Amino acid sequence: MVDNSHPLSKEIYSKLDEIVAKLKSFGHVTNKSLLLQLVDEEDMKEEALNLHSEKLAIAFGLISTSPSQPIRIVKNLLVCGDCHTVAKLISKLYDREILLRDRYRFHHFSGGNCSCMDYWRRRELGRIGFEEFNSNLLK
Repeated sequence: MVDNSHPLSKEIYSKLDEIVAKLKSFGHVTNKSLLLQLVDEEDMKEEALNLHSEKLAIAFGLISTSPSQPIRIVKNLLVCGDCHTVAKLISKLYDREILLRDRYRFHHFSGGNCSCMDYWRRRELGRIGFEEFNSNLLK
């Protein structure tokens, strides 16, 4: 569901569309398995993930702050794996520092890396799968 209540909503969604297109051109595929909502259609799953608050906040940060300023985001829930990956990629592709505080930790994204060293991903994939995943992420 699209929220148009913000005065800059048109610009925010336009920037988000630009981000999604740029990520796709660099080979990013949305991880739909991380979606917790019950959505049947594949394209609706991708749209639901692309409208997560972190991605909207990053889009807003990109249009409303100077390139030298970090983008700061605070949320009361855990950041999902797809948003974590997207924040890493945006920090590299847009050369922006992103500071994201979720329920349990601070994430400092810079140059395609995160200060948590992908804690959630290591736990999920195990050590061997993580090394291969991480080495292929930003090729």
